[in-house]
Amino acid sequence: MGNLLFLSVLCTVGILMASGVVVTSHGDVTTNVPKKLWTNWAMYSPYFAVDKYEFAPKGCRITQANILQRHGARYPTAHAGEKIMAAVAKLVAVQTYTDSRLDFLKNYTYPLSSDLLVSLGAAQSLVAGQEHFERYKSLVSDNQLPFVRASGSDRVVNSATNWTAGFSLASDHVYNPSLSVILSESETANNTLDDSMCPNAGNSDDQTDAWLATYAPPIAARLNAQAPGANVTISDVYSLMTMCAFESVFINRESAFCDLFSKAEFKELEYYGDLDKYYNTGYGQELGPVQGVGYINELIARLTGQPVSDNTQTNHTLDASPETFPLDRTIYADFSHDNQMIAIYAAMGLFRQATALNLTSPDPKRNWITSHLVPFSARMITEKLTCTSPKNKEVEYVRIFVNDGLQPLEFCGGDKNGLCTVDAFVMSQSYARNNGNGDFEKCLT
Repeated sequence: MGNLLFLSVLCTVGILMASGVVVTSHGDVTTNVPKKLWTNWAMYSPYFAVDKYEFAPKGCRITQANILQRHGARYPTAHAGEKIMAAVAKLVAVQTYTDSRLDFLKNYTYPLSSDLLVSLGAAQSLVAGQEHFERYKSLVSDNQLPFVRASGSDRVVNSATNWTAGFSLASDHVYNPSLSVILSESETANNTLDDSMCPNAGNSDDQTDAWLATYAPPIAARLNAQAPGANVTISDVYSLMTMCAFESVFINRESAFCDLFSKAEFKELEYYGDLDKYYNTGYGQELGPVQGVGYINELIARLTGQPVSDNTQTNHTLDASPETFPLDRTIYADFSHDNQMIAIYAAMGLFRQATALNLTSPDPKRNWITSHLVPFSARMITEKLTCTSPKNKEVEYVRIFVNDGLQPLEFCGGDKNGLCTVDAFVMSQSYARNNGNGDFEKCLT
């Protein structure tokens, strides 16, 4: 079955090339979608590196890489898709437009499916696998292949298998990792790669509604003037702006919907995403960070080589077995969702904000920018390094990259190279090691 799956992935890659998604020798995915557009699509932005990756400092060598990656670009979810279709239908029903930019709608048919990866999304994962082989090939051998897990959604599973295909391709098929564990997303399943185990957690609706009511009315008024009788609402504005993103990543060129909005308005869309993530599973949600605790405790186990100690989201049966949770691998790759990655960032202490995000006035200096945190195919990589001190003593360190941006790790005494000792990192994660300080119980009672 593994060979059949691998062959199907390669066939998918062939379709990708035919559809115009090109993978360059530098590991980039080139598309016909202008980058100036998609860097402000929040969680619907295609992956881009926020900085240049920094190699290990002099005197240090990387000994382990823990990759946490979001699935690649996809169609809208079924629920979001229904709202988008309804908003588009309002514009399509109009007989006469007062702005020629809407003329494309006279013969328009909604083209999108739901939930699944688009070609670009599959290519993003393939390229990530290639990039990670090139970056970490010193850690790979016949007896040291990456251990790969995925949350159970089709788009996440397919992202994982495209990643393994990319890893294999980059090694000329010498090293062929496989997807070893798929974690169920059923309501009763324990899963550290999905935000499905805290039914009492709130959501971000109030916060995003406040911002929508701030920025969207002028856009709705303009669209209603351009399409008389459409009765576009502010909620429709959000749907139509995201249609620009979803159709663009599907057709691999700029959607005509994008031309209906300005660069400044897409920055306002970005802030909608910032508020959504911050108040849904991030620092602004009381029971947001606790949903990332289980993964951090698994990460600690891998960094220290000790059994997982956790009473939150982990599957005790899987994590107790060396077959389904080995502690002796040099590369681990886990595939997840954006909301879960945000919870993990917050539980760990990354991107902490001095004050909560304002609902009506964005701080231009904030570093909580969703397209930088969880674009499609986002990745957080936790590296373990061994460094030799001036006294020839070897010390183990940790450093963390989010979309190739080196994190300062101030919470564990990170130095100028973003390094803190493994021991200091583990000690800094007291919230996770204490199972969320009682927050996980609030999820369920």
